[in-house]
Amino acid sequence: MRKTNVFKHLLMPLAALLVLCSMQACKAQKLPEKALGGDLSAQAYSFNRYTFEEAVEFTKNAGLKSIEGYFGQRLSKDIDEELSAELSEEGKAFVKDVLSENDVKLLGFGVVGADDEAGWKELFEFASGFGVEFLNIEPDEQFLPLIGELASEYKIRVGIHNHPKPTHYWDPEVVVKAIDKADSPYVGACADIGHWVRSGLDPVESLQKYEGKLFNLHMKDLNEQDPKAHDVHWGEGVSDIKAIIAELKRQTFQGNISAEYEYNWDDNYEDIKISAENFRNMLKQE
Repeated sequence: MRKTNVFKHLLMPLAALLVLCSMQACKAQKLPEKALGGDLSAQAYSFNRYTFEEAVEFTKNAGLKSIEGYFGQRLSKDIDEELSAELSEEGKAFVKDVLSENDVKLLGFGVVGADDEAGWKELFEFASGFGVEFLNIEPDEQFLPLIGELASEYKIRVGIHNHPKPTHYWDPEVVVKAIDKADSPYVGACADIGHWVRSGLDPVESLQKYEGKLFNLHMKDLNEQDPKAHDVHWGEGVSDIKAIIAELKRQTFQGNISAEYEYNWDDNYEDIKISAENFRNMLKQE
C-alpha cells in the first residue's frame, strides 16, 4: 500500500506536467507568435471606416486575440462617442463589455498623444485604468523627460512610432536619440515597417538600430518601395517579412506585433486574416 501511494504521488505531478506541456505546445502551434516572443494583434485603425465594436468583431473573426485601439473611433452605431482619454464612464464600461463578449484583449493604444503636461498625465491615467501594456506615440520632444517619468511610474511600455519621411520620427536614428532623452527602461520603439519602406529604408537594417529598444511593431507588406505604395498580403510584397521574422528572432523580440492594413479600407478584414495566416505559416517554417 505504501509503495502504491508513493507511485501515485510521483505519477500525478508528472501527468499534470505532461498535460501542461501538451497544452502549451498546442497553443504554440495555433499561435506561433507566442514562440516568437509576443502577441499578434489588429491595429484598429485598419477598420477606421467602422466602429470600435465592429473592429473588435473583425479582430476575432480574423483569428486574432488582441487589438490596439486608436483615438477617434466611434464606439458603436448606437453610441455617439469616440474612443479617447476623455471617455465617459458609460463608454469605458461599453468598451470593456465588447472586449469581454468577443474574448479579445485590448493591449494598448496608438498612435496617441497630448499637447501639454496635463494631457500626458490624463493619457497615462486613462491607459492605466484599462490595464493596457503599451502606448505608441509620436510626441513633441519637449515632453520626452515627462513621458519617461510617467512610463516608469505607471509601468506602461511606450513605443515611439515612425510615420514616413518627412515627419519628425521617420529616421530610426532620431527615434533612438528620443528614447535616450526619455531616460526610462519603459520607453522604446514602435517600428512601422510599411512607413520605413515608403521612406526608402531597409526594414531589417532599421530594426537592427533598435536592438534592445524594440517594444512593438506595426507590420505591413507593401507592393513597392514608393511613398504611394499600398498594402498587400504579408509575404507577397517588398517588405521581406521572412527576413524581418529572422531579425526579430535574432534579437529575441518580446512585444506586440499589430497587423495594420491601410488599403481596401471598406473591406479589408479578409486581408488581415490572410496576412495573419501567412505570417503564422512563415513562423512555423522557421
